[in-house]
Amino acid sequence: MTPFFKMIKSKLTSQIVCIFIYVVSFFLSYLLLPESITDTWSKIVVWHIFATIFIYIGSLILNNSSLYDPFWSIAPVPIVVYLTLSFNNNIELIVLVSLPIFFWAIRLTRNWLISWQGFDHEDFRYIDLKNTNRVQAEINNFFGIHLVPTMLVNIGLYPLIYITTNEIETSIFLYLASIFTIMAVILETVSDEQMREFKSNVENKGKTMKYKLWKYSRHPNYLGEVLFWYGIYFMGLSSGLASYWTILCPSLMLALFIFVSCPMMDKRSLNNRVDYKEYMDKTSQLLLLPPKS
Repeated sequence: MTPFFKMIKSKLTSQIVCIFIYVVSFFLSYLLLPESITDTWSKIVVWHIFATIFIYIGSLILNNSSLYDPFWSIAPVPIVVYLTLSFNNNIELIVLVSLPIFFWAIRLTRNWLISWQGFDHEDFRYIDLKNTNRVQAEINNFFGIHLVPTMLVNIGLYPLIYITTNEIETSIFLYLASIFTIMAVILETVSDEQMREFKSNVENKGKTMKYKLWKYSRHPNYLGEVLFWYGIYFMGLSSGLASYWTILCPSLMLALFIFVSCPMMDKRSLNNRVDYKEYMDKTSQLLLLPPKS
């Protein structure tokens, strides 16, 4: 291994390299946007995909797909800034839409800064997806780890186009939707902090977290994430212009967590914790519900 790749194994250097790649990816992607694309959302989709391809190339060079991890929370920020500042001069509306999304982005990015140990570490889910023959591994890498999550985020953000690109009055429904979205992020934050506190106690090593919010849901942080995307849908719906089919936007996120993310985390916990099976049998997968007796 070259000295350069040894150097970027450190956490701080890895994070600096990651941020540099992101800035370059977003900038180059914007420059490469075809002038022929005039539709607002088509422009955002292409911009988003181009940036994903650059990050995918970076993950190949660094041999670590966890380079993509913060993209989930960072990519929506320039998209929301572009939508709100380019098409709307209603400061009240801009704040109500942007604040919960920025709060969410800061929370998730902070989690990444705390938990990611650098390019010395790769998410176990990515390792599992690439644990196959070379061709299938690269298909899983590009589509499963990079492109599909990007498109899910893009679809999840789509309802915002109704509230940001039309001249409408701020309504009580937008206030309620914004508060709902913030509360979803608070649920995520509290859940993560409870888990972080539990793991910080060495006596809990190998044990299952089944207290506080985690007593009522095996994945309360994921519940908060799902509700966040429904909050974005509600913000778009508050415009009075959104088509009702846009309920599919957050519902795809719900399906992702119910059928992919939660089962993968459950499988890992079953393999690593002897008491998890009993906890799993008694505790709701996602919703906050009383445990079964």
